[in-house]
Amino acid sequence: MTTTDPLRAQKLADQFGRHVAMRLDAGTTEIPYEVSERLRAARVRALQVRRQPEVAPVMVGRGGVATLGWTGWFHRVASVLPLLVLAAGLVLIHGLMTERRASELAEVDAALLTDDLPPAAYADPGFVQFLKSGGGD
Repeated sequence: MTTTDPLRAQKLADQFGRHVAMRLDAGTTEIPYEVSERLRAARVRALQVRRQPEVAPVMVGRGGVATLGWTGWFHRVASVLPLLVLAAGLVLIHGLMTERRASELAEVDAALLTDDLPPAAYADPGFVQFLKSGGGD
């Protein structure tokens, strides 16, 4: 391991702190009470600062994916909501396209049934295109 490894660096810092604390504790019997109380208060403040590091929001791994922030039901609903909107949109588009196609076929059938045409016109390959373009009106 190298010294740049965060866990090893933290372990070395903790060991150094313990050695310093042992050296300081060795001479505490000779220190006046007021000074020892100020040192004790400073130690308590230092430990409080040490216990409250400022870090980013908690990262929670789920299935190999790291996420930030919310966990719980809101996160689940928020992650599924785009998929539901996409599915609803696809169903809506399919319904509209089916309705449009049925409407076009109904127009062709209505034009065939209402016009007086010779029988040869029905066999013409461009007849449906002719009706769609409005030439049968």
